[in-house]
Amino acid sequence: MSLDHRPWRGTVLVACAALLAACADAGDSPEARALAAADRYAEAYFEQFPEEAFEAGYSGAPADRWSDRSAEALAAWAATEDGLLAELRAIDPAELAGTDAEIPYAYALDRLEASEGRRVCRLELWNVSPTWTGWPEAFPTVLGQQPVDTEANRAAALARVRDIARYLDTEIANLSAGAEAGYVAARADVDAVIEQAGALLALSADESPFTGPASRADDEDFAAALAEAVDDEVIPAIRRYHDYLAGMYAPSARETVGVSANPDGAECYRASVRHYVTLDIPAQEIHQTGLREMERIQGEMRAIAQRMFGTTDVKEALRLAQGPDFTFRSEEGILAYTGDAVARAEAAMPRAFGFVPDAEVEIRPYPAFQKRTGGGFYSAGPVGQPGVYQLGTYAPEELSKAGLEATAFHESWPGHHMQAQVVLASGGAHPVLKYFYNSGMGEGWALYTERLADELGLYTGDIDRLGMLSNEALRAARLVVDPGMHALGWTREQAVTYMLENTAEARSSIDYEVDRYIAVPGQATAYLIGSLEIQRLRADAEGRLGDGFDLRGFHDLVLQNGTISLTMLGEQVERWIAEQEVEADQTVAVVAVLDELHAAASAADFDRYFGVYTEDAVFMGTDATERWTIGEFRDYARAPFSEGRGWTYTVTERHVFFSADGATAWFDERLDNANLGETRGTGVLVRADGDWKVAHYNLTIPVPNELARDLVERIRGLDGS
Repeated sequence: MSLDHRPWRGTVLVACAALLAACADAGDSPEARALAAADRYAEAYFEQFPEEAFEAGYSGAPADRWSDRSAEALAAWAATEDGLLAELRAIDPAELAGTDAEIPYAYALDRLEASEGRRVCRLELWNVSPTWTGWPEAFPTVLGQQPVDTEANRAAALARVRDIARYLDTEIANLSAGAEAGYVAARADVDAVIEQAGALLALSADESPFTGPASRADDEDFAAALAEAVDDEVIPAIRRYHDYLAGMYAPSARETVGVSANPDGAECYRASVRHYVTLDIPAQEIHQTGLREMERIQGEMRAIAQRMFGTTDVKEALRLAQGPDFTFRSEEGILAYTGDAVARAEAAMPRAFGFVPDAEVEIRPYPAFQKRTGGGFYSAGPVGQPGVYQLGTYAPEELSKAGLEATAFHESWPGHHMQAQVVLASGGAHPVLKYFYNSGMGEGWALYTERLADELGLYTGDIDRLGMLSNEALRAARLVVDPGMHALGWTREQAVTYMLENTAEARSSIDYEVDRYIAVPGQATAYLIGSLEIQRLRADAEGRLGDGFDLRGFHDLVLQNGTISLTMLGEQVERWIAEQEVEADQTVAVVAVLDELHAAASAADFDRYFGVYTEDAVFMGTDATERWTIGEFRDYARAPFSEGRGWTYTVTERHVFFSADGATAWFDERLDNANLGETRGTGVLVRADGDWKVAHYNLTIPVPNELARDLVERIRGLDGS
């Protein structure tokens, strides 16, 4: 989610001094210092890059401007990052173990170090991007969510629209400086952005996304002011940018698509993978993983192809999946199909998650100027408002059902929407955990949920499962072509050809995809690498915990701290497994004590039976008068036990729960008795000196609701009340 920027050594010491002074004010403990630094990081980040706040769901960022990406502003931001890094590195993480600062500290440090490493790319000098990292796609998305419900909000929206001119003029200056220094964008992306800018210029005032906020406000003055700002300031600025790209910049753009053609390109690619994936993986290893995964996925696709089309030729099956029997007739049909899938997924969430947030997701087509955009995009939006899933609906008669459901699950439930809303619903989560996104965990989770949806039986049929596999094949293809272009010398056409041969994507969609990979090196590798890592962690937990593995608990654990790094997630899962193993061992011990209690009672073994109770235990029997201390209970049981008359209760179901410190256990069990029939036992065990003892046992007879009133009246008759 975050963009990284160039260092400016001259201001680092000043920034560090200011940050350390602020830290001293926050308190001297390592926990207080770590939390204070993480707080300032979140605040400073969205102050510097306010347009990212809506996508993240962050409130409080300036809404009246775009980020300042001038050389001076980015130098100051780099100095801020360096000061925060110095402060965090001065704290021993061992001193934070078990505190509220442990995870925010680790994640803030991870993000800052990843940003520091990616400065080598000098991205601000060549960011001509036709995807979400470029202004033609990002600005309309932000303005489409910007609140305009109050006069102040409308004033902020107007100011932000007027600020577009400054932003674009800064971009022109940055690109000019980059060209002089040898940092240039790929010609394929430059041509795509020229086309996007031209499409924006061709829109009427009513169609323009920059006047869009007026449609959500009943304010004629606001609408008129927006229209004037667009006509007088925004359109001329877009034209200046368009003409600069088309006239001066395009001839110098690089024909080599890989970032390796830029200065320090190899280092930039590795740093970008580290930034997005949150793991340090060599390009060749990523490439080989993609080839291996593609082979596995195609094996599964061949089985479906045989069932559907009577062929094991995956390429032919993917071609047939684009036929008229599997495409749409209208945009409305696409949206209805997607809406049904999202509704099914939402209803199924309690089967796979312990906590399901009460959070609506809206489904919207991309606006007119983005109609050709493929796939889908999720944005959490402002706090308290629904999340938004936007999807491409261009040329419905060419859009196959294959992949549509899988993408819907990826973006909504149980994918990005679930992921974002779980953390936003957690009021106590630190801002860096709530609002800072990384693709390895974020996109890895969303791709993992496409498979999870299959486990939950959410796909309508084989065409949709073929789409799921094709989506996964797309992610495997990304592992092949992304390092292929950026590190291994592949051309754009090689990448396009490989994807056409191995995925169900249309040529237009693949063109967009490949241009995206060119513009944002490394990011596309995060999806499958992240998914494979989550699958690996789950398989490890299942193997070690066996029947004790709790799928809902595992998923809650994965999501509870937001999109932390995959390294942090691995450490978190390892701790959880260890805790579950300890709890499983203790469950066995508690069950053994309860089994011993029932066996001793059945055998009328007095010493053995009372040996499982604490000295201050309480037993409550089925009669209202039967609340006995352990001494009273011994007196009651001594005579029948001495005559060999115990009591036999057979356990038919049992549940055991533990306190956080593991020193107390609660249980409930269903029992069967020859005289009383079905009964229930509930109670408490405590652990002392390593042994579990029963501190409380309550034996009851469950009463069916339809008999309760009659039984209550009979009891009242017995006691005369």
